[in-house]
Amino acid sequence: MKKNILVVDDSALMRRLICDIINSDSTFHAADVCRDGLEAYGKLKNTSYDAVVLDVNMPRMDGLELLEKLQQENIKATIIMVSTLTVKDADVTIRAMELGAIDFVTKPGNIIEAKGEDFKSSLLRVLKAVVRSENAKNALGAGRPAVKPAAMKPVQPPKRAAGKGKNLLVALACSTGGPKALQSVIPYLPANMDAPMVLVQHMPVGFTKSMADRLNEVSKITVKEAAEGDVLEKGCVYVAPGGKHLEVQKRPDGRHVVRLSDAPAIGGLRPCANVTYESLRTSGFDEIVCVVLTGMGADGTGGILSLKQRKRIHVIAQDAQSCVVYGMPKAIAEAGAVDEVVPLTEVAQTIIKNVGVQ
Repeated sequence: MKKNILVVDDSALMRRLICDIINSDSTFHAADVCRDGLEAYGKLKNTSYDAVVLDVNMPRMDGLELLEKLQQENIKATIIMVSTLTVKDADVTIRAMELGAIDFVTKPGNIIEAKGEDFKSSLLRVLKAVVRSENAKNALGAGRPAVKPAAMKPVQPPKRAAGKGKNLLVALACSTGGPKALQSVIPYLPANMDAPMVLVQHMPVGFTKSMADRLNEVSKITVKEAAEGDVLEKGCVYVAPGGKHLEVQKRPDGRHVVRLSDAPAIGGLRPCANVTYESLRTSGFDEIVCVVLTGMGADGTGGILSLKQRKRIHVIAQDAQSCVVYGMPKAIAEAGAVDEVVPLTEVAQTIIKNVGVQ
């Protein structure tokens, strides 16, 4: 049976184009459309869809207002946002994913792009990943991330510094479902974590800054979009910018700095976690704690296996039950390189258990 998709957009042309793209794949059927969030709210109260493709900016009720309404009334839906590449839309899209939207695709700037292969392949790839995931259906209505979830285990610093005397780094990778998942990890890390963290989340230009700024607002630890030449400091998280690969380079004085690369995308990904992990092969860290969270595909696995040949590492993977899409953690687990598999609610505690506090 084909998967039933609802399309919500205030542009009649975009509704038609998106439906045509969805219906071009035999997996899906898109016949129901809405002009705004208010119409969509009426549909979703009475009809269950396998996924909803939702525009950000609409009259009467926009995408964010619809998500808040659905969450308030505990109406479950698998939401994929369609967002333009603007700072305002990036901020709204990050907030939408905090509220439970699974992922987003960037909205074409013109009709030629809308009919192009890039938009089509992006939309179908995300749709296929989320409709296969049972957990994606439960993402909406899970509570606002800025409020401490009842299930979250409080982070207890170890009685003795876990990495005393060691030079440690945390390297985290995630993709689909990552922005919401990170809200259950980064805000629970203490400001005095005894290691810096580099973080790769698959996103285009602009969205990574919005995500980093939002995480910084709700966290004790410092979070920033990484910039060329940043010196890695303990108690700080460096988010790989969209459109750039992030590498870590050891300086002659023993400190480590961020190097950003415009090298071609790998498997369509830039930033790519494999690039970051592989760059750490020549670093001066005594041990690297590698963390792999929810996401489609296998990015990170090759880089971690390569890194393991040269460095002492400890690999933490999110468990299948708490992943929106069990792809990246599954790949590294199947490679036999995982030391600990934990639910999302225990990731922050597990990181601190391994790196300690200053």
